Amino acid sequence: MHDFIRVMVLGTGQMGSGIARLLLEKPGLKLVGVYARRKERRSLDIGPLVGLDKEVGISVSDDLETILKQTQPHIAIQATCSRVVDAEGEITTLIRHGVHVISIAEEMTFPAAGSPAFAEQINRLACSNRVAVLGTGINPGFILDLLVITLSGVCANIQSITAKRINDLSPYGPSVLMSQGVGLSPEAFQAGLENKSVVGHFGFSESIHMIATTLGWEIERIEEKKEAIVTQVRRETPFISIEPGQVAGCYHTAVAYREGKPVITLIHPQQIHPSLEGIETGDTIEIKGTPNINLSGTPEIPGGQATCALAVNMIPRVLMASPGLHTMAELPTPAAILGDVRQLVGGYKREKLHD
Repeated sequence: MHDFIRVMVLGTGQMGSGIARLLLEKPGLKLVGVYARRKERRSLDIGPLVGLDKEVGISVSDDLETILKQTQPHIAIQATCSRVVDAEGEITTLIRHGVHVISIAEEMTFPAAGSPAFAEQINRLACSNRVAVLGTGINPGFILDLLVITLSGVCANIQSITAKRINDLSPYGPSVLMSQGVGLSPEAFQAGLENKSVVGHFGFSESIHMIATTLGWEIERIEEKKEAIVTQVRRETPFISIEPGQVAGCYHTAVAYREGKPVITLIHPQQIHPSLEGIETGDTIEIKGTPNINLSGTPEIPGGQATCALAVNMIPRVLMASPGLHTMAELPTPAAILGDVRQLVGGYKREKLHD
């Protein structure tokens, strides 16, 4: 068995911390460094920072260039932001250092949808540095796109696709809650939509274009709608408390048109503690075609836990991928890593695997 696969994590929020904890558990993987944008976390041991009851001997750095030179990771998982414009600098730096990249930035799941020039640039840079780059996550990256694509594989033809994810925002941190308008008044929510401080779900365009590109559909336009979910009861998470009349989340929909007809409809209401008002979480996919496909499950696949697991589980897929920018629709189907990761990567650049 060759040496450990060296992994770095960028981000120490809810997702970055969860990913780091999981990496510390997986045989064959070695967490060698953690980068944080927040200066106040510099030099902190990541053990207590990510929720462990002991120190693990790995300190947080806020200097990406330096930590890359010191730790020389084979692959990095970026969990610092949602948008391509915010992720670009970190991803570019990682690639230039010859590091494979898995990003959970929502727009990175299909960056060609909103930033085609960036996607082309990253693909060229990754190819020239002989590394693979992937964007992934529970949604976008799995529920409302990859799972839809997989189910379509048994269809001879398709007229339309409708997918809905009702989820609970309660496990998420302040940045996600703010993006959904949680805690605002209905009036402030509307103002937030106008000034773009309330964005709802990141990733509808990316999911739609991943589906359409894989199926061979050309999308003419996408219509999105965002509405406030106003609570009738008091709700509370570790990060926020809201009273009746305040916004508990955002009801966000997107409809994609082809040849003048709606062909892909994605529905994603997100709020904290929906059960307090009798709302059950869950995931549903309906494909009208030959044959018709209906798949649903409740409760929802937990977004935070699943995103952390998916990012880690894609490590061997990315290490074995050809150089360049990839989507979840292009790589082998993800699967849980339950054994030593090194057994899954075979002869992956053995000369690069070192302590």
